[in-house]
Amino acid sequence: MGLTPGMKSGRTVTDVVTPDLVVHLTQGVEGGGRTVSRTPMTGEIIAELPESAPHDVEMAFSRAREAQKKWAMLSVRRRAAVLLRFHDLLLDRQAEAMDLIQVETGKARLHAHEEVQGVAVVARHYGRKAPAYLRPRRHLGAFPVLTKVTEWHHPRGVVGQIVPWNYPLELALGDALPALVAGNAVVTKPDTQSTLTPLWARRQLIEAGLPADVWQIVIGDGRSVGSAVVDQADYVAFTGSVRTGREVATRAAGRLVGASLELGGKNALLVLADADLDKAAEGAVRTCFSSAGQLCLSAERIYVHSSVAAAFLERFVRRTKALTLGASLSYGVGMGSLAGRRQLETVSRHVEQAVAEGAAVLAGGRPRPDLGPFFYEPTVLDGVEPTMAVHAEETFGPVVSVYRFTGEDEVIERVNATPYGLNSSVWTKDTRRGERIATRLQSGTVNINEGYTSAHGSVRSPMGGMKESGLGRRHGLEGILCYTESQTVATQRILPLAPSMGMDDQRYAAFISLSLRVMKALRLR
Repeated sequence: MGLTPGMKSGRTVTDVVTPDLVVHLTQGVEGGGRTVSRTPMTGEIIAELPESAPHDVEMAFSRAREAQKKWAMLSVRRRAAVLLRFHDLLLDRQAEAMDLIQVETGKARLHAHEEVQGVAVVARHYGRKAPAYLRPRRHLGAFPVLTKVTEWHHPRGVVGQIVPWNYPLELALGDALPALVAGNAVVTKPDTQSTLTPLWARRQLIEAGLPADVWQIVIGDGRSVGSAVVDQADYVAFTGSVRTGREVATRAAGRLVGASLELGGKNALLVLADADLDKAAEGAVRTCFSSAGQLCLSAERIYVHSSVAAAFLERFVRRTKALTLGASLSYGVGMGSLAGRRQLETVSRHVEQAVAEGAAVLAGGRPRPDLGPFFYEPTVLDGVEPTMAVHAEETFGPVVSVYRFTGEDEVIERVNATPYGLNSSVWTKDTRRGERIATRLQSGTVNINEGYTSAHGSVRSPMGGMKESGLGRRHGLEGILCYTESQTVATQRILPLAPSMGMDDQRYAAFISLSLRVMKALRLR
């Protein structure tokens, strides 16, 4: 396994995160306390940040509500133009964004660029499509000609957003951009470890024309600051664990406030007997080990047909062992660090328990403190049994278990035998068969001959989870209308929908019944 110690780019963490940058980015963030963030690359402190208290959150919502009124009065096209200008600024300054993403998460530079790609696509999509998504729509009324009906979509007000540490740019902007273009203000609580990245993105949006108070960022502990965000929001967008997601949903429901939740996954990758094994192996490496497996869409289970299992594993294990590890701010490193001690402990526990109970390590299987405090080799396990924690629990790290199957019905049942249902991947030369299998998988997105990027990058289509993997969808029409309140305005003309023109109740009822039959015959909907 190739290993790359140290920061080989020649630049250091302190070159990226300077005191002046921290002061610039945190301007306007309320908080009398102080907290620190550390980089997983080396474990050192990179920034001292203002720490918000619940009353600071209240002030942030107050400013956001006042600013939202004027923001919502702008036309959708003017709001969308901000997103398109932000799109260009992001691509022009992507090196700055990737530096911060890497320093805060420890991921490899190519995986940081995936976040830039994802946000640019979302900004372009809603920058172009928001006017159409949000335009008033005419519908056929209760009675043609007599009833005019228009559907309107109004912003909810202030959206509260809670963002985890693993994708600080994409998960912050993936929800914030459609919420903002729909006319809302946003109050975001990022993870303390990865606060600088969304703060940087906010600065770019302000330069692109977003009024500063429309997007507020608060910093602090999830129990106090996160709860305060949920308790004041008009709608909640949450990404994180199932346990915390349940608490957020319960808290929001108690106020009769809507919420969208992207939660955990135990995603599966299927290799059918007719798959191109070289492409499948290469795709599996990307799907399992991008961002060190700390991606909600990563595969943690591989099901490979018994007839090609040996040939596939030879290719997959060889490629896994060839991945380079390191903390570098340049391209060329195959995988970066885990994000922190908790992730390292979970990964180590899952692997050690599996090995102690009889699983075999085909690649990796050990931490690499020589590279940094939280590095762990990309790991492939064979012989994993249902009693092992790694079998069913979400690892959220660079660990994948391999299972063999013989029948299509059998493997579909095994893939679906999990409380999760976020993402799946099917590899086969027979794409029609792959698509048929995909529709039987209890998974919000399924990729044929790709791991996750095909579905996730197709932003006109909804993306989200089934079962315990979440509620609601990002992207497309669903991903923006969730941030609006729909309103139906019906105008009745000429005649009322009641007895009139001398008809008594009985004659009116007969007339309506006849009219309903006629409308059915005319195939009116």
